Amino acid sequence: MKLVVLGLSLSSSWGNGHATTFRALLKAFAAREHDVLFLERDVPWYAPHRDLPDPDWCRLELYRDLDELQCWKSEIARADAVIVGSYVPDGVAVGRFVQRTATGAIAFYDIDTPVTLAKLARGDAEYLSADLIPGYDLYLSFTGGPTLAHLESQYGSPVARALYCSVDPAEYRPTGAAKRWDLSYLGTYSDDRQPTLTRLLIDVARLAPHKRFVVAGPQYPADIDWPVNVERIDHLPPAEHAAFYSASRWTLNVTRADMIARGWSPSVRLFEAAACATPIVSDRWDGLDRLFEPGREIVLADTTADVLAALDRPDAAAVGEAGRARVLAEHTAMHRAAELDDHLTAATARPRRTLVRAA
Repeated sequence: MKLVVLGLSLSSSWGNGHATTFRALLKAFAAREHDVLFLERDVPWYAPHRDLPDPDWCRLELYRDLDELQCWKSEIARADAVIVGSYVPDGVAVGRFVQRTATGAIAFYDIDTPVTLAKLARGDAEYLSADLIPGYDLYLSFTGGPTLAHLESQYGSPVARALYCSVDPAEYRPTGAAKRWDLSYLGTYSDDRQPTLTRLLIDVARLAPHKRFVVAGPQYPADIDWPVNVERIDHLPPAEHAAFYSASRWTLNVTRADMIARGWSPSVRLFEAAACATPIVSDRWDGLDRLFEPGREIVLADTTADVLAALDRPDAAAVGEAGRARVLAEHTAMHRAAELDDHLTAATARPRRTLVRAA
């Protein structure tokens, strides 16, 4: 299969979770003997932080603007399948261009589905408009569960399927690093996550001054009052993630409010940390218990006291190993690539629909 992907970023993991998601998925997809071209908008905020400028398992090309994207018209037209990702700059215009141009199956891959639906509900078409959804043959969603039926019944998606994030176990595995922190968190700053991060890590650090904590990720405001036992790392490239998790006795998973409301929205960090056999403390949302068994493969926390109790559990290593076993059995990039292959093959085989795609 010849696949063209227009995504937010493959070259830079700075300030986004899309790059690592695409890297794991498309590397595994290419290993299934498919040909992959990734088209990425050349934006100034990623340019200084390109930690994968030249992948050896797919072709990565940058385009400066919509006019330059026209240079790839023939590649898009000849592809067996084309995927447009969420948060692509000028995503509505890109989607219209793809729907006019592609002759193969076209899909929208939403790595931000709850955020997307909240945007659509308030009339915000930053990267996807409601009228584009029926023109995509397939809606691949970061969120599963009831949201899939909602996309079909309320927005007219012909077919909506879950395609959760995943992990490349060759990149994310226990490294044997010495333990440096009792609890870690890796994630870009977000207004709606910060109250939970405060409750489940910052307040915990204040109540446990003898323990060590770390928060890694960019864009945190300068006025946050970090306790002295909380280390800050502004940016941690993917090559250092496995060592980071391996040096953590526990790590924290914090979910955005829109994703908690929808449920069934596992972050890529969830799978990456578990693959490193690092035990996870997570906030609570519907569908999480279908991915990891609470109490055995993951620990759920609502309060500061819950986290303090988790940090004192004597079975931390067993929780981490059980979480790793679950990921290796169900959530690797090879699992997701096989699912993507099935979804795209089915979309390609379906009769061409009479719907006129967006003009």
